[in-house]
Order: sequence, then structure tokens, then C-alpha cells
Amino acid sequence: MRPVTFTANKHFIPVGNKPLIFYPVETIAQAGITEIAITYNPGQIDYAKEKLGDGSRWGVKFTFIEQPEPIGLANVVEVCEKWLRNDPFVYHLGDNIFVDGIADIVNYFEKEKPDGLVTMLHHAENKRMGVPYFDKNNRLIKYVEKPTQPPHDFAVPGLYFGNKNFFKAFKGKGRIRPSKRGELEIPSPYQWLIDHKFRVDVIEYTGVWLDPGKFNDWLETNQHLLDRMIVKRFESEPDTDSKIEGRVQIGLDCKITKSIIRGPVSIGDNVIIENSFIGPYTSIYDNCRITACHIENSVLMEAVLFKDLDKPVDSSIIGPHSEITGDDSQTYHQLFIGEMGKVSL
Repeated sequence: MRPVTFTANKHFIPVGNKPLIFYPVETIAQAGITEIAITYNPGQIDYAKEKLGDGSRWGVKFTFIEQPEPIGLANVVEVCEKWLRNDPFVYHLGDNIFVDGIADIVNYFEKEKPDGLVTMLHHAENKRMGVPYFDKNNRLIKYVEKPTQPPHDFAVPGLYFGNKNFFKAFKGKGRIRPSKRGELEIPSPYQWLIDHKFRVDVIEYTGVWLDPGKFNDWLETNQHLLDRMIVKRFESEPDTDSKIEGRVQIGLDCKITKSIIRGPVSIGDNVIIENSFIGPYTSIYDNCRITACHIENSVLMEAVLFKDLDKPVDSSIIGPHSEITGDDSQTYHQLFIGEMGKVSL
């Protein structure tokens, strides 16, 4: 997601017009879990607390725990050992969306009480993910990260469970070691549990799973969420010269004049749209300004300015506080693009 993530933490980039990390928090809360640890790297605590608060808006309690070094997903759990107080836990990656919830899997873990539980799902590109391997009796025998020749199309998404035995993998002579890239990989403690005869179960997740990790993935995720979740709701009324078609959400203190909005579209708070067409699958975050433009299938982050463009904008992700303007008097394009920017003219 660079260059956007040079200045914004990926977990707080909006998709479906709310920060990505809000979806995991909602999923955990809906499963009946009320104590949530949010891990962060040094220097990020104030930003995380500002964006998330104390958890009360979801009926949960947040505890913020520092991960001193970003040395792997397994280490994220390791630094939470004291906070967990030997309780069983669910570990939900902050950039995964389990659209249909995880309550059934939580109930399975609480009822069956395995030492570890990993989820799996069918995925056409499982070579770039963790893959479970089974013996002839369909028992889990290993869990391999990014195998070159996986034996099936199952992959492990970012949802894991464990109990106090999970932390034995980090201690003693036979403790897990960092991988070649210097990280404690998340398959390692589960492999340790398997090798030491602890019970590790695998359960298939049959709902919709979204992992917006790349540009096209982000747009597809935005489409799916808008398609599924948007209902017609106006907290600000467009003027009578505007036309609203389909499912459109309009936030507070918006001003929409002489425009066509064709849903599904989500518009945040304090947005101004004038003489424009906003097409399907567009999410517009707070404080944006759009004048005389045609935009569809795009994600606009906070305080983006669009003005006087003579061609449609389609399939785009626009970072916060960006300005995109047209000028008919010029015979050339004038650009100010950050590192790793992508432009198509």
C-alpha cells in the first residue's frame, strides 16, 4: 500500500469508509469478547489511542501493549503473555476482515478446548500464505509458511487461538527460533505444540474473508463492503438539483449540490460535492471537496480535493490531503508525486 503507508498506518486507512482495524474490533466484540489487547510499535501509542479510544464505543476494554521490535507475528502474542494471565485467547490480525463473523469458531474453541486452533479456507493463491498439512487421517501434522508446492488449496488466514501452553514454545532449550528473515513466524509455536504432542485443531472458515493488502485488493474489498453493508441513509440532505440513485450514505454537515450520486456510495462527514458525478463503489472520507469531477470505484481518504477534471477518475486510491485539479489553460500536466507514486494520464 505504499506510498500511502509512508505517512499513515495501514490499519487506519479507510476501506468501506471506516478504518480497516475497526472491522476486526467489531468482529471480536460480536463474538462476545470484551477484553482486547492492541499491540503497537514504539512511537505509535498516541496515534493508536487517538484513533481507537478506550474501546467503549464497541462495548469492550482496550489495553495497549508495546511490541518493542517488529520481530514477527508470534512475538505479538509473546509480548501479551503477562496481560493474558494464563487465559485462553483469540489472535486476530488487524488487517483481516472476517465478514460473516467468528462466533461459531470461538464457541468451538471454548467447547473443545484444544491447546491451539488455526482456521483455514480455500484460497487460489495459498502459496503466499500459511498452509496446513495433514496426514492420511486428516490430522494436522505441520503448518508451513509460503510453501512452493502446497498439496491443496487451503490457506491459513489471520485468525488464531491458543492457551497457556502456547507460551512454552518461547522458553527453554527447545524454544522456537527466528526465521531467516529474523522474525518469530506465527506457524512456529503451533508447530512446536504439534511436535510436543499438544492438541492443535484446524477448522474451516466458510464465510467471506477479505485481506486488503495490495492496491487491487483494497479496491475489491471496498466494493464488497459497500455492496454488502451500505443502506440508504442521509444525515445531510442534498439540494433539490441533485439526484441520488440506489444505496447512498451521506454523513453529517455535507453539502451536495447539482450532482448525481449513484450507489453504492458512502460519503463521510463535512464533505462538499458540487456539479459532479459520483459513481458506484466509491467511498469518500471526511472533509473532502469535489467540484466538477466524475469519480467511481475509488477510495478517497481524508481531506482530498478534486476539482475541474475533464476525464473520469476510476479505480483509484487517493491518499489524505491530496489535491487533484485540472486546468484547461495549460498544455501540459503538472505533477507533485511522492516516492512510489502511481499515475496514469
